[in-house]
Amino acid sequence: MNAADTSWILTSTALVLLMTLPGLALFYAGLVQARNILSVLMQCMGIACAASLLWFAFGYSLAFDAGNAWLGGTSRFFLAGIDREAISGALPESLFAMFQMTFAIITPALMVGAFVERIRFGAVMLISCLWLLIVYAPVTHWVWGGGWLAQQGIIDFAGGIVVHVTAGISAAVIAVILGARKGFPDRIIPPHAPWMVMVGASLLWVGWFGFNAGSAVAADQNAAMAMIATHLSAATASLVWLVIEKLRFGKPSLVGLVTGTIAGLATVTPASGSVGPLGGILLGLAGGIICYLAVDLIKLRLRVDDSLDVLAVHGVGGATGTLLVPFLAAVGYGGAGLADGVSIGNQFMTQLTGVVAVAVYSAVTTAVIVLLTRAVVGLRVSDEEEIEGLDFTYHGETGYRI
Repeated sequence: MNAADTSWILTSTALVLLMTLPGLALFYAGLVQARNILSVLMQCMGIACAASLLWFAFGYSLAFDAGNAWLGGTSRFFLAGIDREAISGALPESLFAMFQMTFAIITPALMVGAFVERIRFGAVMLISCLWLLIVYAPVTHWVWGGGWLAQQGIIDFAGGIVVHVTAGISAAVIAVILGARKGFPDRIIPPHAPWMVMVGASLLWVGWFGFNAGSAVAADQNAAMAMIATHLSAATASLVWLVIEKLRFGKPSLVGLVTGTIAGLATVTPASGSVGPLGGILLGLAGGIICYLAVDLIKLRLRVDDSLDVLAVHGVGGATGTLLVPFLAAVGYGGAGLADGVSIGNQFMTQLTGVVAVAVYSAVTTAVIVLLTRAVVGLRVSDEEEIEGLDFTYHGETGYRI
């Protein structure tokens, strides 16, 4: 065991959990109407608890235990064999399992943003639990657990495919099956608390250092470079979004600014271990522009009520960063370069294969999960519940008392 590496991953684990609780929860809660704020907080908190227990029971083993090219084994069910002496690389295996648990928590929680204000709480919980085991755990094994994409040499340092593509595509599928909120797209109600959105985004930004730099799984130069690339990408994409809004509407918005922040963070995630500072800036530039265009495409042209832009920001951002890795990993950009004998073209085809395969698998499997959930517990709230708000109708509380 390496004490320095262990100390850093202990810190990173706490940072990644901070991304969900309270970072993502506040980010999403500020974006919805005041009468639905508690429902969003409840969904994020409930998913965090359920995902933790499922990861302990089955998820970690299915993702990281030695199995076959498609799925991990069963010897680590209920974390069997992970005692105080168990080691994974230079870390206690208990710490590695906990670090990965925080990724398993935030990924289904990201999907909440696509279906807020109109879905039953029980449906959120059942979909999230099934999705974690059927979609997230297998894809994690494919990419990080020695599965078929890992064997092809896929580069996904911190989750562009594993986290952002899976969550973005699946969230859009859920939104389509669930249907749009009343009045969409002609009646779009603005966020009730932009200040809360900014606080949540700021916590996500800080937590993302654990997400990306922690994925080096060591306290070393790779972690340091991943951290600076991550920060520069977020800053660049934020300013890109600001400039676009200023040119388009005459006034840049706070919500737009911090949405750019998240787009930059999502875009740099898969490449953060491969690029240098300039690569981080270029990823932020690309992510800011492409994700902004994706928001308009998905909501206004395709008319999909992906309420808080999960596909446009996370799915498109994660895919963009994944596909740009081969071009920005060149040593000339301060990057780590590609593996010996691997050309940019070959690496790009590997990256493209990963993005397409995971997107298709996530879409098909999620559709089945959602249809099953609709048959078992129901999916959408009633018209009266949607109008009154989910805080009181489903949780018997209100976010604000006047």
